[in-house]
Amino acid sequence: MRPQSKISPSWWDYTTLDDTLIQDAAKLTEKDLAQLSRPGFQIVFYDSLEDFYLAEALEYIEAWKQATADNPVGLCGPIGPTEQLPLVARLVNELNIDLTNGHFWGMDEWVGDDGVEVSNAHPLSFERADRELCFNRIEAGFPEDNLHFPVANTKQYIDSWSAGVRCAVMQGGQGDIKHWAFNDPPRREGAYADEPPSPGEYRKLTTRVVELHPITLAQNARTSGGGNITMVPNQAVTVGPVETWQAEKVSIWQAGTHDNPLGQRLTAFMISKGLADSAVPMSLLADHPNVQFNYFRGGLGSCAVEMH
Repeated sequence: MRPQSKISPSWWDYTTLDDTLIQDAAKLTEKDLAQLSRPGFQIVFYDSLEDFYLAEALEYIEAWKQATADNPVGLCGPIGPTEQLPLVARLVNELNIDLTNGHFWGMDEWVGDDGVEVSNAHPLSFERADRELCFNRIEAGFPEDNLHFPVANTKQYIDSWSAGVRCAVMQGGQGDIKHWAFNDPPRREGAYADEPPSPGEYRKLTTRVVELHPITLAQNARTSGGGNITMVPNQAVTVGPVETWQAEKVSIWQAGTHDNPLGQRLTAFMISKGLADSAVPMSLLADHPNVQFNYFRGGLGSCAVEMH
């Protein structure tokens, strides 16, 4: 039987991995990380945050520049990080990018106790952040019908992924629980009491309402709510692996703000070595044909013990 979680015995997470794997990841230097690149998995470093977030913003521009009436193109983007979003709007305005046939999929949204996605009036609303930081700043506007934000009744959102629009890239950050979007590891109960879902089983999940791991709640309180965990909903609707595998490229951005030094190393190591394990959902990207991890060099940190 696999170890119990050191975080919460009721859940699966990376602490249920073999300890040798975790220690091997913790030893990785920056040079070691760079050498984890392989066909289908690319590691890229940036020396400044300005370069880092500009490169992230340019992925939006590069996707939308490909879009034509006969070939509509979009991307799926996160809240976390958000620093790229005002840059996207400014680039669109300055370069006069034609957005007529461009599309955007929001990655996730909070769901309240009533089972319905939160409104834009909620202070943590992801749609609100996307609109205020990016789309409302685009001077020519963005076609409203081409904005696809997930809601608890997921059918329309799921259908938008098979409506003839190509997703050039899905961006993401990485949370403390090693997820992309809110694809958290599941509870350790029922059929998953002794083993987490197999990678193949997890990959069959589509956009859905999920219960969030306690670490995810704590992280979002820390990064977005001043530590006030009482304001963070327990559920969210999130883009699933099924939609993720429809994206031509998955681009993960790690500035050192969200996940810690160990996490930034662990998932890259597992993806590079093909070690897919649903207790570490990000590792499932080992099976995606085109994944890129983007690191801010100054945010990589160290796994050395330091007492503070």
